[in-house]
Amino acid sequence: MKRAIVLVLDSFGIGSAADAAAFGDEGSDTLGHIAAACARGEADTAERSGPLKLPNMAKLGLFHAHRDSTGTVAEGVALPEVLEGAYAHAQEISSGKDTPSGHWEIAGVPVRFDWGYFSDKTESFPAELLDKIVQAADLPGVIGNCHASGTEIIARLGDEHVQTGKPIVYTSADSVFQIAAHEEHFGLDRLYALCETVRELLEPYNIGRVIARPFMGEDSASFARTGNRRDYSIEPPSPTVLQKLADAGGEMVSIGKIADIYAHCGITHKVKASGHDALMDATLGEVARTAMETGDRPTMIMTNFVDFDSVYGHRRDVPGYAAALEHFDARLPELLAALNNDDLLILTADHGCDPSWEGTEHTREYIPVMVSGAGFAPGPMGARDTFADIGQTLADYFDLPAMDDGESFLSYAA
Repeated sequence: MKRAIVLVLDSFGIGSAADAAAFGDEGSDTLGHIAAACARGEADTAERSGPLKLPNMAKLGLFHAHRDSTGTVAEGVALPEVLEGAYAHAQEISSGKDTPSGHWEIAGVPVRFDWGYFSDKTESFPAELLDKIVQAADLPGVIGNCHASGTEIIARLGDEHVQTGKPIVYTSADSVFQIAAHEEHFGLDRLYALCETVRELLEPYNIGRVIARPFMGEDSASFARTGNRRDYSIEPPSPTVLQKLADAGGEMVSIGKIADIYAHCGITHKVKASGHDALMDATLGEVARTAMETGDRPTMIMTNFVDFDSVYGHRRDVPGYAAALEHFDARLPELLAALNNDDLLILTADHGCDPSWEGTEHTREYIPVMVSGAGFAPGPMGARDTFADIGQTLADYFDLPAMDDGESFLSYAA
């Protein structure tokens, strides 16, 4: 059985991309700036201290890839003398720096069209759109209607939402329409239904995602988002490698928000999990299950570790991001030990979200590509011109029809 495991460390960029200036992100470097803060003692907490310690990803080539993308070794880091993985850094060719664009390009389908955006910081949504939403969903109205951080706007408007029954609607620099509502006072199923309604009404605006942001708590001091987030994405414009694998009779396992990002296209088995430990546990569980149940079916398991982005990157929490990276790295040997020698493991990211950068948005960065197993020889695989090289490699590995974009790096396997 051919099996590939793809882990997406959401937002884990490794240096500003060649076109970063066009996005206002020249100089951004998620990994480099985290490492520098750690080396200077600026990320010391009760949870972690000292230089950034990622020994397992380092052996897979993480810091070598970062050196190649930036021209310098990350501060406080010593490159391992012996590598156990193949590595590269990849440039995004999609038009945006958002989650769907990055993931679709990883799966072999770059986004060459321009997403729609709600660029006004206040009164962000057109009045006619909000009127249609209120009428279609039988709402007493909405509140928010601005660019905002999800945690900040819940603390600021959560009490008013509970008192009035009006959902909180907000957006960001991404192509997104977000809706926050209390799970009990508004209702989780009602929130999901509202998001489905909004997804339909947004068709003329070409918006990438509608995101349900449920929360719980008694007041502004205790309101907190729950793990019941749900993303409503449009479908990729052409078949991804996930769809090609499923169409060929393979098993395509999504863990976390992967299914939502791909609008459930090509997913044969879906596992919901929230939090990095739960996501890693689910990945280990699917590695064990597929070894027992899928027989000779070609199988891919894909997991998104979203907290790097949503909990630490967007909130500009450098110590938290560092601690989360170290915890992920410490658990990585569990996964490596569970894999067969001929399994293909790929660790990558979908964009950057430099926690030291101004604002709260994503950053246009190179992503790491770390590969282990399936006969890959440790060492460099060069600069990759597109994230789609990953999708093309997966198509090559599974003997699927070639993708329209990307160049396979399967030649680096013995």
